[in-house]
Amino acid sequence: MKGLNNDARNDHHTDPDLVIDVDRINKHFGHKHVVKDLSLQVRRGEIYGFLGPNGSGKTTTIRMMCGLLTPDSGHGTCLGFDIIKQSDQIKRRVGYMTQRFSYWEDLSIRENLDFVARIYAMPNRKEVVDQALEKLGLTSRAKQLAGSLSGGWKQRLALAASMLHEPELLLLDEPTAGVDPAARRDFWEELHRLAARGISVLVSTHYMDEAERCHKLAYLAYGKLLVQGTAAEVVAGQALATWALYSNINGDQNSAHSAANSNALVALSEHLHGQPGVDQLVAFGTSLHVCGKDATQLEKTLRRAMQSYNFHMEAIPTSLEDVFIYMMNRSADNFGEQT
Repeated sequence: MKGLNNDARNDHHTDPDLVIDVDRINKHFGHKHVVKDLSLQVRRGEIYGFLGPNGSGKTTTIRMMCGLLTPDSGHGTCLGFDIIKQSDQIKRRVGYMTQRFSYWEDLSIRENLDFVARIYAMPNRKEVVDQALEKLGLTSRAKQLAGSLSGGWKQRLALAASMLHEPELLLLDEPTAGVDPAARRDFWEELHRLAARGISVLVSTHYMDEAERCHKLAYLAYGKLLVQGTAAEVVAGQALATWALYSNINGDQNSAHSAANSNALVALSEHLHGQPGVDQLVAFGTSLHVCGKDATQLEKTLRRAMQSYNFHMEAIPTSLEDVFIYMMNRSADNFGEQT
């Protein structure tokens, strides 16, 4: 927010490009250890994505890093302020968009934004609201009741409201859940425009195409940070060899042909399950993706299987989705221990 006194910023925060810097933060809810010794850094203008199974601590981590929730232990800074001692300063500079639409459905778009502007005690409310409507293409719908909006338009309203006070950091908790692909694409184009202006964005998502649009990613599993880096670094770090297996069954695409392909795919998957070198099997449409850490053994196993099954194999680059499923399956043993 403009005009705030910056004298309260921590003296030890020497890197102005570092928006978030947290070290070994922890959080318990009752006997549940929700976030465990998590350390992470986010830079200015960076879109940082958080991936992980439901209940892995993504939302709790984001809230702690930005002063919205107090850690039980550990320390860190956000926007140069101590996340424990100076959380009020942080909150005034952060925009937060929740997963569920949280504005007033019986008010129009303009009335919602005007109400938010009143909360922030903005003296030039009309000008600020007009600018927000214009920036996100909401002007023509300004008088429409929020309750009558589609998911994509509600999303635009929520983003406009969270940006109204010109925050330096934006928090998005699964912001595109249930929104159509076109609206999701437009939303992400807007996020990249914000990042280009130097605004940092923390976003939790389950969509792999969205994760690939983040500058950096962090994968959490039941409170533990397992990996972080660019999408390419996350994929390379798992060192998985991946093959796509395709059926050789010929014929036109009728129901009998499709059923034969599906049956063959299931039979091959069951045959390969537990075989040497095979760490993961995932059906992708009419193909089967097979991943493994031991590339040599995996190839031997697959070539042997091709002699008995009417399929052909093709080495393919390991995708972020392959890695996400691989890591999620290996963290599932902790299910129920954390929330």
